[in-house]
Amino acid sequence: MTDPDPLLSVDNPFSTRCVKPGAIAYLFPPGEDPAALVERLRRNAWWGQLVGPHGSGKSTLLATLLPMLELAGRRPLCFALHDGQRRLPADPARSSTVDAATIVIVDGYEQLSRWNRWRLKRLCRRRGWGLIVSSHGDAGLPHLMHTTVEIERAAAIVGRLLGAEQGLIGGDEIAQCLARHRGDMREMLMELYDLYEERRRGVMS
Repeated sequence: MTDPDPLLSVDNPFSTRCVKPGAIAYLFPPGEDPAALVERLRRNAWWGQLVGPHGSGKSTLLATLLPMLELAGRRPLCFALHDGQRRLPADPARSSTVDAATIVIVDGYEQLSRWNRWRLKRLCRRRGWGLIVSSHGDAGLPHLMHTTVEIERAAAIVGRLLGAEQGLIGGDEIAQCLARHRGDMREMLMELYDLYEERRRGVMS
Protein backbone atom coordinates (compact mmCIF):
# COMPACT_ATOMS: atom_id res chain seq x y z
CA MET A 1 0.00 0.00 0.00
CA THR A 2 1.24 3.47 -0.89
CA ASP A 3 -0.28 6.91 -0.55
CA PRO A 4 0.88 8.29 -3.95
CA ASP A 5 -1.63 11.11 -4.34
CA PRO A 6 -2.34 13.17 -1.21
CA LEU A 7 -5.58 14.49 -2.71
CA LEU A 8 -6.85 10.95 -3.21
CA SER A 9 -5.49 9.32 -0.06
CA VAL A 10 -6.36 11.99 2.50
CA ASP A 11 -9.85 10.55 3.06
CA ASN A 12 -9.02 6.90 2.47
CA PRO A 13 -10.02 5.09 5.69
CA PHE A 14 -7.38 2.42 4.99
CA SER A 15 -4.45 4.84 4.74
CA THR A 16 -1.50 4.24 7.04
CA ARG A 17 -2.45 7.01 9.47
CA CYS A 18 -5.91 5.46 9.91
CA VAL A 19 -4.85 1.86 10.52
CA LYS A 20 -1.49 2.15 12.29
CA PRO A 21 -1.31 0.81 15.87
CA GLY A 22 -3.00 3.29 18.17
CA ALA A 23 -5.14 4.87 15.45
CA ILE A 24 -7.99 2.45 16.12
CA ALA A 25 -8.64 0.52 19.30
CA TYR A 26 -8.15 -3.24 19.38
CA LEU A 27 -11.41 -5.12 18.95
CA PHE A 28 -11.46 -7.64 21.79
CA PRO A 29 -13.13 -11.04 21.44
CA PRO A 30 -16.05 -11.86 23.76
CA GLY A 31 -14.95 -12.29 27.36
CA GLU A 32 -11.81 -10.17 27.04
CA ASP A 33 -11.19 -6.47 27.65
CA PRO A 34 -8.25 -4.22 28.60
CA ALA A 35 -9.11 -4.27 32.31
CA ALA A 36 -9.05 -8.09 32.37
CA LEU A 37 -5.64 -8.17 30.70
CA VAL A 38 -4.19 -5.59 33.08
CA GLU A 39 -5.47 -7.59 36.05
CA ARG A 40 -3.88 -10.73 34.57
CA LEU A 41 -0.61 -8.85 34.27
CA ARG A 42 -0.85 -7.62 37.85
CA ARG A 43 -1.26 -11.20 39.10
CA ASN A 44 1.84 -12.20 37.12
CA ALA A 45 4.02 -9.41 38.55
CA TRP A 46 3.52 -7.42 35.31
CA TRP A 47 5.03 -10.08 33.06
CA GLY A 48 3.16 -11.45 30.06
CA GLN A 49 3.26 -12.42 26.40
CA LEU A 50 0.94 -11.74 23.47
CA VAL A 51 1.26 -14.52 20.92
CA GLY A 52 -0.16 -14.60 17.42
CA PRO A 53 0.67 -14.72 13.72
CA HIS A 54 1.84 -11.77 11.64
CA GLY A 55 -0.89 -9.19 11.12
CA SER A 56 -3.18 -10.49 13.87
CA GLY A 57 -3.29 -7.25 15.86
CA LYS A 58 -0.54 -7.65 18.45
CA SER A 59 0.84 -4.13 17.91
CA THR A 60 -2.65 -2.62 18.03
CA LEU A 61 -3.41 -4.52 21.23
CA LEU A 62 -0.23 -3.23 22.87
CA ALA A 63 -1.13 0.35 21.88
CA THR A 64 -4.62 -0.13 23.32
CA LEU A 65 -3.17 -1.39 26.63
CA LEU A 66 -0.76 1.53 27.17
CA PRO A 67 -3.20 4.01 28.77
CA MET A 68 -4.59 1.27 31.02
CA LEU A 69 -1.08 0.39 32.20
CA GLU A 70 -0.40 4.03 32.99
CA LEU A 71 -3.66 4.27 34.95
CA ALA A 72 -2.48 1.21 36.91
CA GLY A 73 0.64 3.13 37.93
CA ARG A 74 3.05 1.49 35.50
CA ARG A 75 5.64 3.39 33.45
CA PRO A 76 5.82 1.80 29.95
CA LEU A 77 9.17 1.78 28.15
CA CYS A 78 8.37 0.69 24.58
CA PHE A 79 10.46 -0.87 21.83
CA ALA A 80 9.23 -1.95 18.38
CA LEU A 81 11.50 -4.35 16.49
CA HIS A 82 11.46 -5.22 12.80
CA ASP A 83 13.10 -7.78 10.55
CA GLY A 84 16.78 -8.20 11.28
CA GLN A 85 16.90 -6.28 14.58
CA ARG A 86 18.71 -8.70 16.86
CA ARG A 87 19.07 -6.29 19.76
CA LEU A 88 17.10 -3.47 21.34
CA PRO A 89 17.78 -0.04 19.78
CA ALA A 90 18.64 1.34 23.23
CA ASP A 91 19.70 -0.06 26.60
CA PRO A 92 16.72 0.11 29.01
CA ALA A 93 19.10 0.30 31.95
CA ARG A 94 20.48 3.61 30.63
CA SER A 95 17.10 5.29 30.22
CA SER A 96 16.60 8.36 32.41
CA THR A 97 12.91 7.54 32.93
CA VAL A 98 13.14 4.07 34.50
CA ASP A 99 12.11 3.44 38.09
CA ALA A 100 10.48 0.70 40.15
CA ALA A 101 7.23 1.09 38.17
CA THR A 102 8.87 0.52 34.79
CA ILE A 103 7.35 -2.06 32.47
CA VAL A 104 9.40 -2.85 29.36
CA ILE A 105 7.29 -3.55 26.26
CA VAL A 106 8.88 -5.24 23.26
CA ASP A 107 6.81 -5.57 20.09
CA GLY A 108 8.44 -8.18 17.85
CA TYR A 109 10.34 -9.92 20.65
CA GLU A 110 11.19 -12.91 18.44
CA GLN A 111 13.54 -10.64 16.46
CA LEU A 112 15.98 -10.51 19.38
CA SER A 113 18.79 -13.01 19.49
CA ARG A 114 18.52 -15.72 22.14
CA TRP A 115 21.33 -14.05 24.10
CA ASN A 116 19.59 -10.65 24.07
CA ARG A 117 16.27 -12.17 25.09
CA TRP A 118 18.00 -13.79 28.07
CA ARG A 119 19.77 -10.53 28.97
CA LEU A 120 16.52 -8.56 28.87
CA LYS A 121 14.67 -11.03 31.09
CA ARG A 122 17.56 -11.05 33.53
CA LEU A 123 17.68 -7.24 33.64
CA CYS A 124 13.94 -6.96 34.27
CA ARG A 125 14.07 -9.56 37.05
CA ARG A 126 17.01 -7.87 38.77
CA ARG A 127 15.41 -4.41 38.59
CA GLY A 128 11.93 -5.63 39.50
CA TRP A 129 10.50 -4.31 36.23
CA GLY A 130 7.51 -5.65 34.34
CA LEU A 131 7.96 -7.15 30.88
CA ILE A 132 5.38 -7.51 28.11
CA VAL A 133 6.34 -8.97 24.75
CA SER A 134 4.57 -9.76 21.51
CA SER A 135 5.80 -12.76 19.56
CA HIS A 136 4.81 -15.23 16.87
CA GLY A 137 5.47 -18.12 19.28
CA ASP A 138 5.87 -18.94 22.95
CA ALA A 139 8.43 -16.57 24.49
CA GLY A 140 8.55 -18.26 27.89
CA LEU A 141 6.52 -15.61 29.74
CA PRO A 142 3.11 -15.96 31.40
CA HIS A 143 0.39 -16.15 28.76
CA LEU A 144 -1.60 -12.96 28.35
CA MET A 145 -3.56 -13.44 25.14
CA HIS A 146 -3.45 -15.21 21.78
CA THR A 147 -4.38 -12.93 18.88
CA THR A 148 -6.20 -14.16 15.79
CA VAL A 149 -8.33 -12.57 13.08
CA GLU A 150 -11.67 -14.23 12.32
CA ILE A 151 -13.91 -13.01 9.53
CA GLU A 152 -16.44 -11.55 11.97
CA ARG A 153 -13.82 -9.38 13.66
CA ALA A 154 -12.25 -8.40 10.33
CA ALA A 155 -15.66 -7.31 9.00
CA ALA A 156 -16.33 -5.33 12.19
CA ILE A 157 -13.00 -3.50 11.91
CA VAL A 158 -13.55 -2.71 8.22
CA GLY A 159 -17.06 -1.47 9.04
CA ARG A 160 -15.65 0.74 11.78
CA LEU A 161 -13.15 2.25 9.33
CA LEU A 162 -15.67 2.76 6.51
CA GLY A 163 -18.30 4.35 8.74
CA ALA A 164 -21.13 5.70 6.60
CA GLU A 165 -19.55 4.12 3.50
CA GLN A 166 -19.90 0.53 4.71
CA GLY A 167 -21.75 -0.52 1.56
CA LEU A 168 -18.73 0.30 -0.57
CA ILE A 169 -17.02 -3.02 0.28
CA GLY A 170 -19.13 -6.13 0.79
CA GLY A 171 -18.81 -8.83 3.41
CA ASP A 172 -17.94 -11.48 0.81
CA GLU A 173 -15.12 -9.28 -0.50
CA ILE A 174 -13.73 -8.86 3.01
CA ALA A 175 -13.85 -12.63 3.60
CA GLN A 176 -12.13 -13.38 0.29
CA CYS A 177 -9.47 -10.75 0.90
CA LEU A 178 -8.74 -12.08 4.39
CA ALA A 179 -8.50 -15.62 3.00
CA ARG A 180 -6.07 -14.52 0.28
CA HIS A 181 -3.79 -13.09 2.95
CA ARG A 182 -4.22 -16.11 5.26
CA GLY A 183 -5.66 -14.14 8.17
CA ASP A 184 -3.12 -11.30 7.97
CA MET A 185 -5.20 -8.24 8.82
CA ARG A 186 -2.41 -5.83 7.95
CA GLU A 187 -2.04 -7.19 4.41
CA MET A 188 -5.82 -7.28 4.01
CA LEU A 189 -6.11 -3.59 4.87
CA MET A 190 -3.39 -2.77 2.35
CA GLU A 191 -5.39 -4.45 -0.39
CA LEU A 192 -8.59 -2.70 0.70
CA TYR A 193 -6.77 0.63 0.44
CA ASP A 194 -6.30 0.04 -3.27
CA LEU A 195 -9.84 -1.28 -3.73
CA TYR A 196 -11.27 1.80 -2.00
CA GLU A 197 -9.26 4.11 -4.28
CA GLU A 198 -10.44 2.28 -7.40
CA ARG A 199 -14.07 2.56 -6.38
CA ARG A 200 -13.78 6.17 -5.34
CA ARG A 201 -12.21 7.05 -8.69
CA GLY A 202 -15.14 5.31 -10.37
CA VAL A 203 -17.64 7.36 -8.39
CA MET A 204 -15.75 10.60 -9.08
CA SER A 205 -15.34 9.99 -12.84
